[in-house]
Amino acid sequence: MAGLLWAQDQPATPKYEDLSATPEQRAADLVAHMTLAEKVSQMQNVAVAIPRLGIPAYDWWNEALHGVARAGLATVFPQAIGLAATWDTGLEHTIADTISTEARAKYNDAIAHNNHGRYHGLTFWSPNINIFRDPRWGRGQETFGEDPYLTSQIAVAFIKGMQGDDPRYFKTIATSKHFAVHSGPETTRHQFDARVSRADLLDTFFPAFRATVEDGHVDSVMCAYNSVDGTPACASRILLQTHLRRTWNFSGYVVSDCGAIEDVYSGHKYKSSLSAASAAAVKAGTDLSCGTEYSTLVDAVRQKLISEKDIDRSVIRLFTARFRLGMFDPPDSVPFSKIGMDEVESPAHQQLALQAAEESMVLLKNDDQTLPLSGRPSLAVIGPAADDPDALLANYNGIPSHIITPLQGIRSRFSSDRVQYALGSLYTDQSAALIPASVLIPQGGSNNLRGLFAEYFHSDNFTGKPRLGRIEPEGYFRWDMRDPEVLAAVPRDTFSLRWAATLRVPASGDYALGVKRLNAEGSTGTDSARLYVDDRLLVDDSGRKHDLVGGMTAMMHLEAGRGYRLRVEYRQDGGAAGLELVWKPPADVSLAEAVRATKSSDATLLFVGLNSNLEGEESKLDIPGFAGGDRTNIHLPFPQEKLVGALLDTGKPIIVVLINGSALAVEAAKLRAAAILEAWYPGQEGGTAIAKVIGGDYNPGGRLPVTFYRSVEQLPPFEDYSMKNRTYRYFMGGPLYPFGYGLSYSDFHYSALSLAGGTVSVHVTNTSSRDGDEVVQLYQTDADAPHPELRGFQRIHLKAGETQTVTFPRPTLKGNRPAKGPFLVSVGGGQPGPWAEGHYLQIALPEKRAQ
Repeated sequence: MAGLLWAQDQPATPKYEDLSATPEQRAADLVAHMTLAEKVSQMQNVAVAIPRLGIPAYDWWNEALHGVARAGLATVFPQAIGLAATWDTGLEHTIADTISTEARAKYNDAIAHNNHGRYHGLTFWSPNINIFRDPRWGRGQETFGEDPYLTSQIAVAFIKGMQGDDPRYFKTIATSKHFAVHSGPETTRHQFDARVSRADLLDTFFPAFRATVEDGHVDSVMCAYNSVDGTPACASRILLQTHLRRTWNFSGYVVSDCGAIEDVYSGHKYKSSLSAASAAAVKAGTDLSCGTEYSTLVDAVRQKLISEKDIDRSVIRLFTARFRLGMFDPPDSVPFSKIGMDEVESPAHQQLALQAAEESMVLLKNDDQTLPLSGRPSLAVIGPAADDPDALLANYNGIPSHIITPLQGIRSRFSSDRVQYALGSLYTDQSAALIPASVLIPQGGSNNLRGLFAEYFHSDNFTGKPRLGRIEPEGYFRWDMRDPEVLAAVPRDTFSLRWAATLRVPASGDYALGVKRLNAEGSTGTDSARLYVDDRLLVDDSGRKHDLVGGMTAMMHLEAGRGYRLRVEYRQDGGAAGLELVWKPPADVSLAEAVRATKSSDATLLFVGLNSNLEGEESKLDIPGFAGGDRTNIHLPFPQEKLVGALLDTGKPIIVVLINGSALAVEAAKLRAAAILEAWYPGQEGGTAIAKVIGGDYNPGGRLPVTFYRSVEQLPPFEDYSMKNRTYRYFMGGPLYPFGYGLSYSDFHYSALSLAGGTVSVHVTNTSSRDGDEVVQLYQTDADAPHPELRGFQRIHLKAGETQTVTFPRPTLKGNRPAKGPFLVSVGGGQPGPWAEGHYLQIALPEKRAQ
């Protein structure tokens, strides 16, 4: 009897601790134990701990666009636009699974060290599946291109790879963003109202989001900054309830873009107070705010702007996600809890990054089989992107242990003593470049050595003896690259670094010399750098905000043949990211050097394009050709246009390699260059991949995921969201290069296109003597919509002489236009048209389109 009474006196185990209950049941029970203030505290991306309920702090903000981002060392794959150029969903799934493995490793390590901070969680705000409707949008590089079907297929593969296939637990949670109708301009995104037709909404802006919900089962969606037809996206019941939850049956949670709830009030003027804006967003279906706006919800409940029941619904969704991630369960029950840091940037992951970079390469031109290069040619490697490690990483990136630049890759693949390098030009007149090793003699070294002498101190004021002294090839330091010698010598939080060298310039002129600090995302640390020339302080960058494009520089006249003593002193306190030693040489000096190198070489590899300081998310950048992260034209910046023209005028074979995240109007190169290779922002192994393509060790097979236009004059105004005359599906002009286009070193022949039952099949034969990849593309063309629309694709590998039969499900378009008759199905290595050079077949299907 006493035992029974004792048992009755014991409190029952709460349901939220019951592992046999569903995540939804556990979440509902846990939320029922919370006060209103505690509930609201969980609806902001920085969710505070609630110790009495055993809830640890958690930051929902994590990034994984093309590798785990902003959390230190990680494998960096090609930028999203480059991954789309692979047209390989199997590869994309493998990459996403790899990213989620590294994410789990970082999360496990963070929890073991009681780190609950940003960028170390499991809820990732990727992928960006907005349609890249206009090449001027700076964030288009983050997307999978301009086509709804290609975007859908790549995105679903990414989401499935990120979230995993465990029946009980998510490996990580992916987020489809930004819902909806979001693709610039960056400068007005907090106030912009996107006006769209129903047809464009359903045929262009919605399909990828619908596919990620219905086919990918994504558990998170991010609502956009902009309004759609007068209503802010994060407060739109039509978007978040009618379409997302009711029509598509989305059951996860919605997070706002950062600061978007504030925009409902102050940007769009949709509500008269922040509390009213917060209430409207939650009632519409935005469960989580990136920001602190939802702290006003307690007051909103008191004002009867929203009910506590509405609050409960959102918080239950959020905790359902955390339970499905296993955050409250014993580690032994969560299959991903033992993934260790040895998985991060493992050799296998580095090899996968190389494969991804190889597959992303798109050969746009190859006159007279200029490529691949054979034998031992003398090469000039020229251009601002030739030896720029930062450009390869794009934006929303992690930091790898090494970055292989194109110059490094070419020197490794070919005879380094037969490779000349010249900068040629800066990206823009305002840009700066790393000072190359060729003009630096390490302090205390002989004249035949090149680079800088580096000393690392175990303090932030250069006291004591240096813990490490060595020669480094250039002034480029990133702590997160995890150099083992530096790690063993000094701590991240507090150290100092001195670079010393003699500078000898090739020609007299006015040079800008300076430093560029690399700030770590979310770091509370401080750093500073000073540059001395002949012991005179030239640049003092002590915590002041400097130009992200050019760093902080000062002009100085330098004489050829004279040696100038350079000294850089860098102090680090609290864990910032790193430093670069940069310059702006005289434009005429750089150009003349490039022309000389071109004339004295068998062939020139010219690396031109953009970088993520020029195109990207909202910025204060305002220089010719660029505005706030977007572009105002799609030509190369003037210094690079001049460089291209000067080298083409030499009459020597010029192979142009594009490093960029969006379409470039390279008309002169198309007309006069021997070859053009589109390399995108190819990630940490980019230089190796480029060299393998140039040298014939890899046969390129990528295809364009966007149209390359001749100029912005072919396009409607950037702010016009109508799809008329945009993307290959609606464009009325002649493109520079069409969507789906790409060449190979192999030749492929298509035959026996047929329709049988529910499938379309075709024979594809590699008629060349070289193995290669072909991207087989299926397009449908309707009588009422004469432009082709992609409805299927497969990337296949064919050995020389091999034939494969490729099959697709019988296409049935669903849309808003009434069917007017039969439609054509075209299958080939690109979209049907004159650029396909007959390498496609067509068959008419008489059945009308399903409605």
